[in-house]
Amino acid sequence: MSYLEIFAVIVSLIAVSLTILRHTWCWYFNIAASVLYGDLFFQYRLYGEVMLQVIFVLMSVYGLMVWFKTKKVDHDIIVHDLAPKPLLLHMVYAAIFGIVFGWTLHQFTNAALPILDAQLASFSLLATYWTSKKYIATWPLWIVVDLIYVAMFIYKDLLLTAGLYGAFVLMAGYGWYIWQHAKTRQQQHKRHGLVNM
Repeated sequence: MSYLEIFAVIVSLIAVSLTILRHTWCWYFNIAASVLYGDLFFQYRLYGEVMLQVIFVLMSVYGLMVWFKTKKVDHDIIVHDLAPKPLLLHMVYAAIFGIVFGWTLHQFTNAALPILDAQLASFSLLATYWTSKKYIATWPLWIVVDLIYVAMFIYKDLLLTAGLYGAFVLMAGYGWYIWQHAKTRQQQHKRHGLVNM
């Protein structure tokens, strides 16, 4: 356990907490957490995770722009459902990308866990994209991904980070509940012709 890992854990917890609350500051903390974890994962030869953190920074900038644009129109971060067909297509695309990425890591790097690392990175990107689009489906996907991350980080002896991802599982469950509750309120207000909450 290093000071870098401790700091990365704290920043990550703040980021996820703000995401649950649908606060736009979550994206700034996500960027900071990605930079910190990018450095940490590089030291542990989890190169898929390093590349993921770089892409997370770009996705966080995108998410911030989308949330700010939406908030100017709706005065709040409005959550949505994702239809089954695009949900399934997104999952298939993520799995295919994970396979290609994993093969690339296996062939051209000394990555510690190339296939698992790549699949987790791919589905984390999908979950981040869903978060930027405010799809409630982001939370159950994060639960599954984070559970697998816990096992991987225990295996790599990143115990504090494994604990963080265990907390992420619980936070994702709570985020799922909060966003579903917010969506129900939004639908009720829409039916009654009120301003979205």
